[in-house]
Amino acid sequence: MSPAKAAPAAGTQRLVSVTLDEHSIGRSSPDIDHEREVAIYDLLEMNSFAPVGNDDGPYALHLSVNGNRLVFDIRLQDGSPVMAHLFSLSPLRRIVKDYYMICDSYYAAIRIATPDKIEAIDMGRRGIHNEGSQILMERLKEKVAIDIDTARRLFTLICVLHWKG
Repeated sequence: MSPAKAAPAAGTQRLVSVTLDEHSIGRSSPDIDHEREVAIYDLLEMNSFAPVGNDDGPYALHLSVNGNRLVFDIRLQDGSPVMAHLFSLSPLRRIVKDYYMICDSYYAAIRIATPDKIEAIDMGRRGIHNEGSQILMERLKEKVAIDIDTARRLFTLICVLHWKG
């Protein structure tokens, strides 16, 4: 997949490109590919991304899958390697599944439920999304410092990578 780019955020502790490994992640249906592109665009639009011990950004992130791990290949914007981090997806498996179940409930409710019911489901969806973001921040903190908004956008991208449509 070609690198997605967005208007750069201020500062050097940020991502300026995110690419997905076509071999390990693969392409999907046009709808899923579009959702992946949107998630990457949103992540690049505004983020705070600082590999621990490196202040030389901005950074390029290449994501691939190796078994049950997401590989964060972090490089400088010019392609110079910074670090590779293997991130276990196991701690997020349940939360991603719960997130998709509640999203399905939300989309079904939009058609027939009362506004109060839709709002309650959406609050639950946001709560699960926040929980996944917090887990992501906690699991990355030894390798990469990210803020909550970046964690939320990165969690969205991870969810989209699991989406089967």
